[in-house]
Amino acid sequence: MSPVAQLGLPLRLPAWRSRLLLLVLLVWFVALAARALFLQGLHGDFLQQKGESRYSRVIELSATRGMVVDRNNEPLAISTPVESVAASPADIQITTEQTARLAYLLAMDAADVQRKLSDARREFVYLKRQLPPEQAARVVQLGIKGVFLQREYRRYYPAGEVFAHVIGVTDIDDRGQEALELAFDQSLAGRPGSRRVIKDRLGHIIEDVESIQRPENGATLALSIDARLQYLTFRELRAAVMEHRAKAGGIVVIDVKSGEILAMANLPSYNPNNRGQFDAQRTRNRSVTDLFEPGSTLKPFTAAAALEAGVVHPQSIIQTAPGHLTIGNRTIHDAHPQGALTVAQVIQKSSNIGAAKMALALPAETMWTLFSEVGFGGQPESGFPGEVSGRLRAHKGWRPIEQATMSYGHGISVSLLQLARAYTIFATDGELQPVSLIKRDKPAAAKPILKPETARAVRAMLELAVQPGGTAPRAQVAGYRVAGKTGTAHKIEGRGYAANKYVSAFVGFAPASAPRVVIAVMIDEPTAGQYYGGAVAAPVFSRVAAEALRLLGVTPDVPITQVQLPPATAPEIKEEV
Repeated sequence: MSPVAQLGLPLRLPAWRSRLLLLVLLVWFVALAARALFLQGLHGDFLQQKGESRYSRVIELSATRGMVVDRNNEPLAISTPVESVAASPADIQITTEQTARLAYLLAMDAADVQRKLSDARREFVYLKRQLPPEQAARVVQLGIKGVFLQREYRRYYPAGEVFAHVIGVTDIDDRGQEALELAFDQSLAGRPGSRRVIKDRLGHIIEDVESIQRPENGATLALSIDARLQYLTFRELRAAVMEHRAKAGGIVVIDVKSGEILAMANLPSYNPNNRGQFDAQRTRNRSVTDLFEPGSTLKPFTAAAALEAGVVHPQSIIQTAPGHLTIGNRTIHDAHPQGALTVAQVIQKSSNIGAAKMALALPAETMWTLFSEVGFGGQPESGFPGEVSGRLRAHKGWRPIEQATMSYGHGISVSLLQLARAYTIFATDGELQPVSLIKRDKPAAAKPILKPETARAVRAMLELAVQPGGTAPRAQVAGYRVAGKTGTAHKIEGRGYAANKYVSAFVGFAPASAPRVVIAVMIDEPTAGQYYGGAVAAPVFSRVAAEALRLLGVTPDVPITQVQLPPATAPEIKEEV
């Protein structure tokens, strides 16, 4: 013990040590003040954000996808609310037993659930999407912290396969993937909103703080399609495809007055409500995306070009004997030698030689110009994604044999929609109607193509083609005058034609006195024995036209007793393929 302590005197520290201690305390106080100023004054927002991140969340508010309706406001595609199970790995607190129970309820492997929850840096992950309400409720009852439900919307299509090729389908995120769902995705989808909320330690929302952005629901899309006619059209097409054991088929119905597409059906089809793997062979809209040689359905356009150019008139005589015509080193044939025919009879009897002789009397450019003006070789501009242009070669490269065969629909390829639209020039007084799958408030301006007298002359020829002595008496409709043309063509395979594979077609309109609808039918590869357009496609036209005219309230223009339907055993007049 020091002497000072032994004497009981107080211990005195050196003055420099007290000053040093005071200085250290002062510096520490200044440092703390500076740090407080730095954090609260300059980085206050950062600290507040970090604090709020433990209880505050910004959640997305889904916008409801707009409905798709038919022209009479019948719902064709609607979005229904569903629940998805999500989790916040950063907040998750789960035992092995809870993981197993959760995986069981979600019909998942426990290892997959654990893998999704393993990244603690993530604040959101889907575990299972779009569950039935009762299944989602059982997940909530587990009471697992960090597991919650997320409201979403699932697309539902009440008409199923009947409208599948027109409307299309959305993916699991409700984004358009096919057809009109894809084409109008932006307007249908709307714009999602967001809201700030406070969550408890279990991830449950306990308070709404503020609305950051209100969701904007998608707009309703009104189609030109009439759902009643679409069902009937699909039914008749399916019956024909099954009857003739065909590979596929398509049909298009156009309103002559407005250019609106009233029905468009294809087979094979698919169910858009089943979100499994879609077969590309079933999902494409064949009426818009597939090409075929139109065959004799092109002969009226050849006749129209010749009439318009003044090289023939309806009663001009064309010698088709002896039933074959050699051009260069190629020979074309008629199925039945006819001898001398008028231009009207060439269309009625579907003479290849008569059509070829009319074509060869024209400059190639004249014929090409009409084909091009009616839309062959160009997109029909219906607004449907993936619509094709077809194939129409430049006239400068045509050889005489090519011009001759093109006159009856060989060496040119079209879509069914193109062909249906082109026939509107005969159903009107020579005007080409712009087509649309969207309902119009008023008809769009049509494009004049032919002189009115030319269009009426060809219309009269097409009316002969469906009467006894023509190639399509089975296209007749009781109570109405009908006009139209058959077509049968070999299918192209590789660089040539398949020997026993055909495309059967018929395009017509009714009533012939004041046309209201144009209907185009295509049956791909009928294999039940018959393959001519008059036997395979024309009866489909007849049944669909009868229903369409009835639904549209079109007044009959001929007594029913005057309709001369052929007996089932009557010999068929065939066009050359």
